[in-house]
Amino acid sequence: MASEASPCLGVPPHRLWAVRPGIYEDEKGRTWVTMVVRLSPSQRARGRGSPGGTHEPSITVHMWQMPVHPREPMSPSQLPLSQLPLVWQLYPGRRYRAMDSRLWEVVDHVQITSTEQLILMQLLPGSD
Repeated sequence: MASEASPCLGVPPHRLWAVRPGIYEDEKGRTWVTMVVRLSPSQRARGRGSPGGTHEPSITVHMWQMPVHPREPMSPSQLPLSQLPLVWQLYPGRRYRAMDSRLWEVVDHVQITSTEQLILMQLLPGSD
């Protein structure tokens, strides 16, 4: 029997904090695990072919809300450098704003079987 996604769950978490590499915690203390990070050329970069143009990749992140084995959270200075923000804050229009002011669109927020899933895509500067 194929598993189907439930309708949209409504409001995603208001804030997500990195506690360990690839693991975030929301305001309710639930953990979100980064399952997939996909980098792909942006539409803007593909359409430009100029040698001096910047080719920023488009980043899409798939996160699952699931319990993880409890461990001490790491401080921000202990976390390795990543393309993903340390903190995401939900803003109007189903978008998150990262600490570095980058915007991330909520592509999907659904429940598949018993797993809540959140898909975010980085919006490139000038696309908001």
